[in-house]
Amino acid sequence: MASLKETVAMYQSLNKEWKKKSPDLAKCGDILSKLKLALLNLSFLPTSSSQPSQKELLIAREVLEIGVKWSVSVRDVQSFERYMAQLKPYYFDFRESMPDSPYRYELLGLNLLRLLAQNRLAEFHTELELLPAKDIQSNIYIKHPVSMEQYLMEGSYNKVFLAKGNVPADSYRVFMDILLETIQREIAACVEKAYTKISVQEGARLLFITSLPDVKTFAKERGWELGSDNYFHFKEDKKADDVIPSYELALQAIDYAKELEMIV
Repeated sequence: MASLKETVAMYQSLNKEWKKKSPDLAKCGDILSKLKLALLNLSFLPTSSSQPSQKELLIAREVLEIGVKWSVSVRDVQSFERYMAQLKPYYFDFRESMPDSPYRYELLGLNLLRLLAQNRLAEFHTELELLPAKDIQSNIYIKHPVSMEQYLMEGSYNKVFLAKGNVPADSYRVFMDILLETIQREIAACVEKAYTKISVQEGARLLFITSLPDVKTFAKERGWELGSDNYFHFKEDKKADDVIPSYELALQAIDYAKELEMIV
């Protein structure tokens, strides 16, 4: 079991490594793993029975913030979610016990974008309700995921793709990539239902892919067949029971109309 002194020493080692221009991510991950256990054994976490000091709170918060940012750097979404869940109490429950973190809104906004990229809209709005209205409207880190959600609701996918190059922090690019991939899969699923075939150029336009080789790679992963006519062909997988009986429905509609006329 690590003592307070040993925990502080590990934190200082982590902080020193993380602040390097090119930190050793494997080393940071190793120190973070040890620190997670150390924090649990001390009174650093809000779940403990004893009241931690401000110094302990600050150290714990900074360790978890590095954990969140490290998770983004190694593209470990599950690790990001775990660190973020531990970090949130320091941003809300213990906010009055210590000065605000300069990374508070960046990481809260990043978490919102993560939920959006995972299509967890109910949780997205629950998290948003924890924030003051003025922050939602004016804070650059919060406005970004809120704008993305609005674009998605409008179906303005082109605005989401254009926003890829206009993020409030580099860390947002990871979840923007995931969000864009999600949108592309949704569009592809719609294309497969709506068309029997589509040209390569039109497919690239609909999927917001600028490179023809890239759209061909994407299509291959989806199982689309590229014909000699430079069109993607989609396999028809409709069962007879799935076909809408339009003739029968038309007859029913006529019968209903006659009955309604008789009633009137």
